[in-house]
Amino acid sequence: MSNDLADADFNTRAIRYAQERTHEHEHSEAIFMTSSFVFDNAAHAAAVFSGEQPGNVYGRFHNPTVRTFEKRLASLEGGESCVATSSGMSAILSTVIALLQAGDHLIASKSLFGSSIGLFDNYLKKFGVEITYVTLSNADEWAQAVKPNTKMLFAETPSNPLTEVGDVQTLADIAHDCNAILVVDNCFCTPALQRPLDLGADIIIHSATKFLDGQGKAIGGAVIGNSDLVGDKIFSFLRTAGPTMSPFNAWIFTRGLETLSLRMKAHCENASKIANWLESHAKVERVYYPGLESHPQYDIASKQQSGAGGIVAFDVIGGQESAWKVIDSLKLMSITANLGDVKTTITHPTSTTHHRISAEQRAAAGIGDGLLRIAAGLESSDDLIADLEQALA
Repeated sequence: MSNDLADADFNTRAIRYAQERTHEHEHSEAIFMTSSFVFDNAAHAAAVFSGEQPGNVYGRFHNPTVRTFEKRLASLEGGESCVATSSGMSAILSTVIALLQAGDHLIASKSLFGSSIGLFDNYLKKFGVEITYVTLSNADEWAQAVKPNTKMLFAETPSNPLTEVGDVQTLADIAHDCNAILVVDNCFCTPALQRPLDLGADIIIHSATKFLDGQGKAIGGAVIGNSDLVGDKIFSFLRTAGPTMSPFNAWIFTRGLETLSLRMKAHCENASKIANWLESHAKVERVYYPGLESHPQYDIASKQQSGAGGIVAFDVIGGQESAWKVIDSLKLMSITANLGDVKTTITHPTSTTHHRISAEQRAAAGIGDGLLRIAAGLESSDDLIADLEQALA
């Protein structure tokens, strides 16, 4: 079925690509809850273990349910290979550990997710990898940061939480000019809105926990790219180290892909309405949303994204005290740091998602004490705006 659908529309592949039905002829994808697999005889076992014949070896790195999710997501992103992992952070860990070594130089955006910065500063540096942080949207800073030992550029666009946008094609050119690779975290957009590989990126990272799932049910991650970097090198790390996605979670994410395009359109619509309403509110100092013409990278976002996304951030006048009062006054939105859910969520990044990085790093990334981040869900936009209106009052 996969070969027949290779050129099918996005929505068709999101629903049907890479399904391998068993002899039971099930309509829904099967869940293979098993830790190991049996062989026909000793010679068959030896051939599969050596790679001479295809087959499942062990549940830590082979599983039919996980394989369906990997193939389907790779197809949607336009990649040759996908490796599913136990979380978004384990996807990032697998990528940098598999592809970097002591003495290498990594250039990363200042506006990365707080845990990503923590991983790089607290652990990656410990193994001799040099790291330079630059402004995501300033291509000159990226180019000037290049050194002879630069091996990887790492960006998250749009960024968390300020929705800053980096020009993927320009960053890819900078990376390739110095024989480095560009890694793009595509969590906020998903392939329904943005395909970084088409723009020149080498690897895509996902926290499947977010929009790929869509209902906040499971934890998982994924790395997508070519058969060498991902299918060989990163898979080899997963095979050895074992940050493995469970079959049940893979089944959940596969079902999430089926409605991804529809959901992302609805997330974008609600976020756009909220952003436009917030921009005119007297108690809001600034709104960050790539769909607003006031956004500094509006033109770039319009060029490389088919939608502005479901994340809206805004600065409340009065700093943390006012921001916390708004959160505590909300009746409909859920107070949680997760995002990508059908239920709208809100969080205060300084005291939650980015509290473990230093005040200096937050300031450099533009994350102030009055900042709030909304992940627009699929409720009525009128109800969401009414909730914000009474909270801001």
